[in-house]
Amino acid sequence: MKLYGDFEKADWLEAMNIKAEDVPYAFILHGEWEHEWNLSSWKELLQQEQWLPDWNSIVGTYRDWRIGFANVFGGPIAASVAHRFAVLGTHSFIQTGYFGGLSHNVSYGDIFIATSAVMEDGVSHWYLPNQQTVEADEGLVQEAIRYCEEKNYSYVTGSIFTTGAIHAETSELVEEWSDEGHIGVDMETATTFAVAKKFNRKAISLLNLSDHIIKGDTFYTDNEERDKLEEQTDERIKEVALHLSKF
Repeated sequence: MKLYGDFEKADWLEAMNIKAEDVPYAFILHGEWEHEWNLSSWKELLQQEQWLPDWNSIVGTYRDWRIGFANVFGGPIAASVAHRFAVLGTHSFIQTGYFGGLSHNVSYGDIFIATSAVMEDGVSHWYLPNQQTVEADEGLVQEAIRYCEEKNYSYVTGSIFTTGAIHAETSELVEEWSDEGHIGVDMETATTFAVAKKFNRKAISLLNLSDHIIKGDTFYTDNEERDKLEEQTDERIKEVALHLSKF
């Protein structure tokens, strides 16, 4: 008897009732809880040959290649999507979404290209049990940098601290993470990187600064300028993610 961790490609094809040609080349995992709005937006973008693997996912054709999109929130949901499609043969995973700022050298409007992630999410250790950090794919990182410079998009690179409990963050913890040199904190990047690494796939994370917590900002701090920059940066990240999806 096989259980989920024993499933191979043929098992997942059968379980999901799909053909090998339905498997996307790249999968974009977006970390946010507003799943209905995000799925609606991607359904308009991926209009050809659509299918819905789950309540939070869509696979379709963009131009001439197959792309998957899933709205995820936290490591367990990210792993649920990434694991199956990594086994199925998806080549690359692009994490998008938001991060809390831990560095005074990052600003609203920057695209954060995470080059590594600290594995404190509670999920990634199931995939890489002997590691504390996990790296992004260097080729994808370099292409993201090249593209941002070509487009004159503001960006930063560095490490991210991935946690499994966003509302457990305290000022003391944030200062500690900042002192360790991390650019930001999120809930999915380490998970997505670890799953990709486990199955020898490529992964990168492109994130938007939502709350500059080292400066005392929270989700609930009113900031009209920040909101405008966040919306603009979301669009730029989507553009970069689509560009990277063919590499």
